[in-house]
Amino acid sequence: MAMDVVDYEIRGSEMQFVEVELDPGEAAIGEAGSMMFMDAGVRMNTVFGDASGGAQGGGLFGKLLGAGKRLVTGESLFTTVYTNESAAKRRVAFAAPYPGKIIPIDLRQLGGTLICQKDAFLCAARGVSLGIWFQRRLSTGFFGGEGFIMQKLDGDGLAFVHAGGTVVRRELQPGQILMVDTGCLVALTPNVSFEVEYVGQIKTALFGGEGLFLAKVTGPGTVWLQSLPFSRLASRVFAAAPQRGGSREEGSLLGAGAIGGVLGGIFGGDDE
Repeated sequence: MAMDVVDYEIRGSEMQFVEVELDPGEAAIGEAGSMMFMDAGVRMNTVFGDASGGAQGGGLFGKLLGAGKRLVTGESLFTTVYTNESAAKRRVAFAAPYPGKIIPIDLRQLGGTLICQKDAFLCAARGVSLGIWFQRRLSTGFFGGEGFIMQKLDGDGLAFVHAGGTVVRRELQPGQILMVDTGCLVALTPNVSFEVEYVGQIKTALFGGEGLFLAKVTGPGTVWLQSLPFSRLASRVFAAAPQRGGSREEGSLLGAGAIGGVLGGIFGGDDE
């Protein structure tokens, strides 16, 4: 179906959200649980599978196929369509799930397709199709950090993806090679060659802190990189958290256990 052309505004610095402005009859699609707020007059309808064809289209087989594609990529079986049913412009906002940046992607400028991490997609104009993309090389799938399957966004409208930390866009010339930590690769255009290479030395792999493998991307094409993969953030939080049988007390006179108790009291205040 034809793509809706939407206006948008990205707000915030580290914990961003995007406001999408919908004309009467226009709609946006979003991941389940990503909506922050919406104006009165916007109808929210959660649909089974890929919502690119709208809430009513696709038939049973199309809905099952869309749901299957999303299940394979580790996403929810459902997507949500936000339709402006009023006679005036209305807005709906989608929030990032963790600190980082929201990247607006005009698929028309990329030839209609973008390959991205499984959890990078945030929202899009109605008509953008959410699919799957299989790594061509088994070694990339087994050792690449991002898995054998990634998300594929198709269409000629606006899509919004989220990445952790600071985001860098690199334009690769034909034959230009860039070695990237596998978790730092957010998205790439389909013409970029993506494979995984062993770091080459056991000592470097074991003690260098960068893992056994790096992603090798070769131009021509465009890649987006993130400075803080969520997996890296989660591992640091886990390492600093109190461990069973004791707690680590580095970097503070209070200690991790005391800080954890204080944070627990703050975030648990709603239960009192």
